[in-house]
Amino acid sequence: MTNDSTTFIDEIEAAVNDLSTPGRLEQILDEFLPKVTIFLINIVFALLILFIGRKIIKFLLKWLNRSFEKTNMDISVCKFLDSLIKAIFYAILILILADIVGVPTTSFVAFVGSAGLALGLAWQGSLSNFAGGILILLLKPFKVGDYIIEDSQKNEGVVGTIDLFYTKLYTTDNKVIIIPNGSLANSSLTNVTAQNMRRIDFKVGISYQADIKKAKELLYHILNSRENIIKEKDIIVYVDELGESAVILGFRAWTGTENYWKERWSILEEVKEVFDANGVEIPYNQLDVHIQK
Repeated sequence: MTNDSTTFIDEIEAAVNDLSTPGRLEQILDEFLPKVTIFLINIVFALLILFIGRKIIKFLLKWLNRSFEKTNMDISVCKFLDSLIKAIFYAILILILADIVGVPTTSFVAFVGSAGLALGLAWQGSLSNFAGGILILLLKPFKVGDYIIEDSQKNEGVVGTIDLFYTKLYTTDNKVIIIPNGSLANSSLTNVTAQNMRRIDFKVGISYQADIKKAKELLYHILNSRENIIKEKDIIVYVDELGESAVILGFRAWTGTENYWKERWSILEEVKEVFDANGVEIPYNQLDVHIQK
């Protein structure tokens, strides 16, 4: 321990003696000061290029987005391309900054390639999500604004954005669900709003003592009198089942996709009111007990 301390002190003394040599300090400053000055100038220049580069990238992205809008490109593709082009622009900017600072570009690219390979092995799931995003944009099972239901986890909502790796859904109660693109591309889903029309299916039970024909006529009248029901499509009323406590009537009609829930709720309310006004009973579950003497 004493020998190590002595050696370290000797080294310090040798360095001090070297600096105390006449002209040695000036020689060191003459050697390193230009290099430090050039490095600082490069740093300042790199910061300036970074500032200007970010402004140019923002301008180019705005110009590209305006070009996408003029061509009426699908909004999902626009957002995906915006994210991809933005990543490419910033990668180029980083290469330029590295060259200005003095990092050899070939070495930097080799380092990035090695790091990319390592990250690719570590982020296999992310690469799967990236590939899934490309498949979604090419095959278009859904687009921004569609209401979808993910069949595996039963997540559902309006598609807000389709990014490089994830898709955001906005639920009816204003929550945000983020789903990996790989999961969406490799599992089944239901696109509720893909078509401009939806069929509304109902079932209602009436008592066995009720007049079936009268009940069916009332249901026909309700559906035919509604403005948002599409009259060109079939309106069907039928006996679906003879249940234990009621005769189950089924009825169906078509409406615009945007009117589906409003019409469904309103029709059910009107059925109850019309049945009550016309003496058509909607029974409770019943059980007849026969006592044998």
